[in-house]
Amino acid sequence: MSQPPLSRRRLLLGGGATLAGGGLAGAAAGLALSGNDSPAVSQVVEEAKGSENVAFYGVHQPGIEDAAQAHVRFLALDLKPGSDVEHVRRLLRLLTDDAARMMRGEVPLAANDPELPALPSRLTVTFGFGPGLFDAIGRPDDCPDVIRNLPTFATDQLEDRWSGGDLLIQVCSDDAVPLSYALRRLTRDARSLATVRWCQSGFNPARGSEPAGTTHRNLFGQRDGTANPPGATTEFTDTVFSTGPDWLKGGSMLVFRRIRMDLDDWDDLGRPAKEMAMARKMSDGSPVTGGSEQDDPDTAAVDQNGFPIVAQEAHVVQATARVPEERMLRRAFSYDDGPSADGKPDCGLLFAAYQADAAKAFVAVQTRLAEADAMNEWITHIGSATFVVPPGCAEGEFIGQALVG
Repeated sequence: MSQPPLSRRRLLLGGGATLAGGGLAGAAAGLALSGNDSPAVSQVVEEAKGSENVAFYGVHQPGIEDAAQAHVRFLALDLKPGSDVEHVRRLLRLLTDDAARMMRGEVPLAANDPELPALPSRLTVTFGFGPGLFDAIGRPDDCPDVIRNLPTFATDQLEDRWSGGDLLIQVCSDDAVPLSYALRRLTRDARSLATVRWCQSGFNPARGSEPAGTTHRNLFGQRDGTANPPGATTEFTDTVFSTGPDWLKGGSMLVFRRIRMDLDDWDDLGRPAKEMAMARKMSDGSPVTGGSEQDDPDTAAVDQNGFPIVAQEAHVVQATARVPEERMLRRAFSYDDGPSADGKPDCGLLFAAYQADAAKAFVAVQTRLAEADAMNEWITHIGSATFVVPPGCAEGEFIGQALVG
């Protein structure tokens, strides 16, 4: 009698006992002894820069406090109609298990292509829950109001194809190959329970192109992320991670924005005008009033004629937190989808803002920016999505377990 097709869901969720002692187990053992893991090959893997990995399990999810990688994919999924708490629980258990394995450089259960994830290159996988997920599990009231009802800002020109989503998967790596593999496997996990709403790809400068810790540049040529709180500090923890309710302690809130840049007009703008729009120098990100990159511009400084050097509409003036609750972690990645049919660049920024409370941080800051930001001349917000980022989990648990049960 023939055996039913092997299902990785049966392996993970039960029903996979027939594997032990079966033909597949013997085949797997034979492959392990086939000579593909020769000392020479193993030595190359151990010494390769790409072998660096990030731990999946912990108090917080990975991909937030870790230094930003060179490549990112943001994938938004919509749960299929009729999805309930049991469907969501099974999906999250699968996604968690696969993410943890691939971040270690291992294949998911029942996969047989170990070369693709073997060099994770600091691969991280981060999950976010949209309003639809809270509805599906029967806990709509637990979804924070700002996640369900982020205000529309004066300058928004949002497109549905870049907005919304019930479940977000953020996948980052310094190497596009393990990232592509991870995204493919995670999407495969979700295929029977969810559909793809959108997928957006971004990048940063290649790892090692500048010294570690250097603030990266965006496609405008500006240093992007100067004001971020330093990692592994009380300031970072207070800025990014929530203190409650219990199911959210150690988690965060994510506002994701797709921001199109008018690069043609920006390229033709004089350098002094570019620097005054930001109130920072293009060369090193330092304030136009002097100092180092980490210093704030002196908004009281005047020139020899008594006129202010820094305009009140300068981006840094409007974006800088005025109270501690307005602080955010900005994990920004550039995107470049190539020229459009008319030859104009389709480029911009994938802006991921992590914060303890998006109502107090992102909403307050973005309201100011929408009303009076000099950079509005060259940027347009065309996509928006909001997610609760649950805390990390321990081995044997799954992401969101305290909420989903």
